[in-house]
Amino acid sequence: MARPATPSLSSLFARFGLLLLLGAVLYLALAVKRLEQRFSPLSDGQPEPALVTPRGNLSEVEQGTVELFRKASGSVVHITTIDVLGDPLRMRAVEVPKGTGSGFFWDEQGHVVTNLHVVEAAKAARVTLPDHSVWAAELIGVSRRHDLAVLRVVGAGALSKPLPLGTSNDLVVGQQVAAIGSPFGLDYTLSVGIVSGLGREIPGPSELPIRDVIQTDAAINPGNSGGPLLDSAGRLIGVNTAILSPSGASAGIGFAVPVDTVARVVPQLIRYRREVRPVLGVDLAHDAVVRRLGLEGALVLQVVPGSPAQQVGLRQTVRDNFGRVVLGDLIVGLNDKPVMKVEDLYAALDEKQPGEQVTLSIVREGRKTQVTLALIANVDL
Repeated sequence: MARPATPSLSSLFARFGLLLLLGAVLYLALAVKRLEQRFSPLSDGQPEPALVTPRGNLSEVEQGTVELFRKASGSVVHITTIDVLGDPLRMRAVEVPKGTGSGFFWDEQGHVVTNLHVVEAAKAARVTLPDHSVWAAELIGVSRRHDLAVLRVVGAGALSKPLPLGTSNDLVVGQQVAAIGSPFGLDYTLSVGIVSGLGREIPGPSELPIRDVIQTDAAINPGNSGGPLLDSAGRLIGVNTAILSPSGASAGIGFAVPVDTVARVVPQLIRYRREVRPVLGVDLAHDAVVRRLGLEGALVLQVVPGSPAQQVGLRQTVRDNFGRVVLGDLIVGLNDKPVMKVEDLYAALDEKQPGEQVTLSIVREGRKTQVTLALIANVDL
């Protein structure tokens, strides 16, 4: 019987190749079918557009906030402080940005109010207006006592748009406020909140605290310093100055210098380039020195010649012929205000005006007595 023919190796390879080819064609056909199914429309017609639900009109409160920002933002400016560094290679000075902050126009003469800590130690400043134009600014005056500074934008002219002035003596906790500024160098932003506290004290650039500041939960971030705090009518009621935050960003506790203080100090800075305060004409010892002596009050170290203090015979601290310290008068009261430390005396004087008469209660050589004198302005000394 004949044996079946054994397929050659070449025919086996040919059959195997044919099977591979058929498998590849089948795989491609299935892949194409899947793609067609994946990208084929779910229906034969055009897709239905998404429907937008009409929102309706803004609420009355929202409309008021929008209008407040529209009107007030034209008065707010962005401040960039400049430092001048020497360039030894090119033998010339180089201006570099130092910091940023906010401010606002006070009048139509180009005066801008901001915080002292925004511009302190800067060699120059640039002010960016709402139309994004950049102007040079000169420093007019500062008040370390209240962390305030006044710049003048040279040549701004008609671009100066002052904010309407409000008052801070009738503020109540819970009323709505708005803060405008340029935090983190961003364009003008608005944050809204309430007055959350009144009569606060915060550390200032000087050794003395800033008193009677407004506390608000409106977000105040780095770069907001120097910007305006407004009431719901868009009136200026404070200058945003500080935040209380472990992280350095807003934590819902911000502070503003009250506008009643601003309205008193700023005109003085414009006219005299410094704050005009009523003074006695004395230099006082630091509280730590008085405490070490076991005393309470404001100790007179020196009496200014020609001052009201000298005219009424206030005594200064001196050394006798044996080198022993003879303490001067210890001021323990001003009118009906007790004075237990230097800040108490300054706080009592802040409520007075130059030319006003006050009665000092003093302790001299262990005995309490009183003297009456007329206050003068610090610029007169």
